[in-house]
Amino acid sequence: MLYVIAGIVGGIIGGMGMGGGTLLIPILTIMLDIPQKTAQAINLVSFIPMAAVTLVIHVKNKLVDKKSILYVCLPALFTTALSSIAVRYIDTVLLKKAFGVFLIVLGITFFTSSVVKTIKNKRRPKTLTELNVTKDGR
Repeated sequence: MLYVIAGIVGGIIGGMGMGGGTLLIPILTIMLDIPQKTAQAINLVSFIPMAAVTLVIHVKNKLVDKKSILYVCLPALFTTALSSIAVRYIDTVLLKKAFGVFLIVLGITFFTSSVVKTIKNKRRPKTLTELNVTKDGR
């Protein structure tokens, strides 16, 4: 049952475009006691159908910038190949710690950017309508 819940959580987060592995990997490793490398492999396999479905929906909604695809995909494919080779030689404990640090940095980044956006939005000048001023200045 916990595996199903982990899949649902990963699917929801993955469907939002945030990467299901952000939560799926910690759920699998911490809650279900699955080794880190196995959890990453499960995440990669589950990512394929989630990404395909999400991509179709985003293309239909015209949310994909087709001009930028190659600029993102080519370096991603290259670094993915390198990383998948390198992970064979990295100790699982080190991999867990590195992923934990990544999640902490990611959380701090998201939190900081949302605070900055909130502050900027509060400083933004009000529109003429909000100030109850007409175009002729009255």
